[in-house]
Amino acid sequence: MNEVNVTRMALLVDGDNAQPRLIELILSEASKFGKVTIRRVYGDWTQQGMNGWKIVLNENAINPIQKFSYTTGKNSTDSALIIDAMDILHSKLVDGFCIVSSDSDYTGLAKRLREEGVFVLGIGEQKTPKAFVHSCDNFTFCETLLIEEASEKVPANRQKIKYATLNKSSPIHDLAILNKAFNMVVGDNETAYLSEIGLGLRKLDPSFDHRTYGFKSLAELFRSLKNEFEVLTNDVNGMKVYMVKKSDQGVN
Repeated sequence: MNEVNVTRMALLVDGDNAQPRLIELILSEASKFGKVTIRRVYGDWTQQGMNGWKIVLNENAINPIQKFSYTTGKNSTDSALIIDAMDILHSKLVDGFCIVSSDSDYTGLAKRLREEGVFVLGIGEQKTPKAFVHSCDNFTFCETLLIEEASEKVPANRQKIKYATLNKSSPIHDLAILNKAFNMVVGDNETAYLSEIGLGLRKLDPSFDHRTYGFKSLAELFRSLKNEFEVLTNDVNGMKVYMVKKSDQGVN
């Protein structure tokens, strides 16, 4: 589901609104889409709340950007991040951005970056307002990254359940979004490339993530829905290509 044409990414973190202990997971997620060449964390470094970030800066080659909080209750970090993002955009140093925050204040920025044709990845907690989530091309929840990290520490022979279901409000047996994505890309032969379905799912919901529903891959998710879909494997020039078709069991 990461088939996007991005070579260089700018990672811009709202240090007041993100957790430093997740930075390695965040970098790993952003690196799936392109090389993270610009890495910045914004905040008032005179405040105790930023101490956690100071420990991980050098280890992860991140530049701290100082922004004093001049007025109580007013956050100047978001304005500094937004201004820098626009400067980076117009300098054409990158072709993708990763904005780390659960704050809706970055909704306008995400929309503006997308209008310029650059890729926008958002990373934040599940409490992130939908307006910001849907303004990004892709959005990954921090809770999903934590579940994935925990599962990787469990021996393979004990991984009966690799991930926890996070999105309880949209259980996977609600097939509406899967059917919509399938119908968007299905061909005349009534089959669709799994990779194209994945892109369709992201267009319908930037936060859609197979890991949220307990599956390591999108292919595993579709294989679990045997009554609705069938996953086929083709060999193209020595590479496995996955195709999906509606299951005969799901046809009335």
